[in-house]
Amino acid sequence: MFKFLFERDTWQEVFDSFSKNKLRSILTMVGVWWGVLLLIGLLGSARGLENSFNRLFGSFATNSVFVWGQSTSKPFKGFQEGRRIKLSLTDAKKVAENVDGIEFVVPRNQNQSTVVRNFLSGNFGVNGDYPLLDQVQKKKLIYGRFINQNDINDNKKVVVISEDVYKQLFEKNDMPIGEYIEINKINFKVVGMFENGNQNMGPTSDMHIPFTTFQQIYNQGDNIGWIMITGKPEYDIKQIEEDSKLLLKNLNKIHPKDKRAFGSFNLGKEFAKITGFLTGMQFLTWFVGIATLFAGVFAIGNILLITVKERTKEIGVRRALGATPFEIKRQIVVEAVFLTIVAGLFGIISGGWILILLDHFFGQGEDAAIVNASVSIGVVFIALIILVVLGTLIGLIPANKATSIKPIEALREE
Repeated sequence: MFKFLFERDTWQEVFDSFSKNKLRSILTMVGVWWGVLLLIGLLGSARGLENSFNRLFGSFATNSVFVWGQSTSKPFKGFQEGRRIKLSLTDAKKVAENVDGIEFVVPRNQNQSTVVRNFLSGNFGVNGDYPLLDQVQKKKLIYGRFINQNDINDNKKVVVISEDVYKQLFEKNDMPIGEYIEINKINFKVVGMFENGNQNMGPTSDMHIPFTTFQQIYNQGDNIGWIMITGKPEYDIKQIEEDSKLLLKNLNKIHPKDKRAFGSFNLGKEFAKITGFLTGMQFLTWFVGIATLFAGVFAIGNILLITVKERTKEIGVRRALGATPFEIKRQIVVEAVFLTIVAGLFGIISGGWILILLDHFFGQGEDAAIVNASVSIGVVFIALIILVVLGTLIGLIPANKATSIKPIEALREE
């Protein structure tokens, strides 16, 4: 059936038709080229933005909310307005046990301390944490390990440090594991080092020590700074936030309508906004790209109609020599598909170069706005299939026009 595609005469006629009106053919291909370029360029940019956001939130379980105590705005059950609220380990345990849809509840503490090693020092955030933190905010360890349960049980004086701490307290090429640093005038053994996080949200995480050790050295007792609540994927994190706050209000004798008593940051809600924006951007990209492709392909169809008009006498001769209407249609459809595919391939190549330039100028460094802007092979194949389908359909219009003319009338055409 497709034997004619491998015949020399088929392609000779295509190139002859193209060479007779080079400028006109090139100009009609510009629309398709521009449509594919837009499609590849915008989809690749959207993917780059998505990669950037994923890197930003990458270490977090995105279906999470952070909750901390503030001060009350309403009097309730004998307590005056302005009472300072402090969360406790008991609060965290009750939330984990009684709120539906929760996967993890991670109590956390933090303080600022001057950290000293030999003659070097710096002021850093010290976090008291459980090993569970590494499941909801994964650390990219360079050396060593994160805090484990033995550290918690034995109140060990061990610390996991960031690259920033290492750079300020250690000489280049020094191995930090097994070395000691002084935190709050107490020696801690370094057991791990992690890459700097690039998310600019929440408290800084320069160093992590066992939660129980933090309680001792900072005399925290049962108090905690804030809790990180992670919901199961199938549950609404906004509902989990509301339920958790309501339970905490009951536990701490706070008015149910008091909106100031607890502060929160819903990472899941913010992440949903971003993913919604990216989804909308991808939809708009496909719409604009395909609409532009339609416009370009219609331009090719119009030019082929003009070409058919110019070749009326030639078509009449071929019909008189025995060419069937199907063979005439087939030849014109091949020309239409050829023009659309060639224009599309140039669009794909041009779009690829644009993505390379975007990555070069905007995709470098930790604060890159667009990370690895690219499109998948699947998207390229879909674009080519769309081009073939549109080229075939638009080619049928001039093809039907060509075969509607009777051979005798075509031969009389001047």
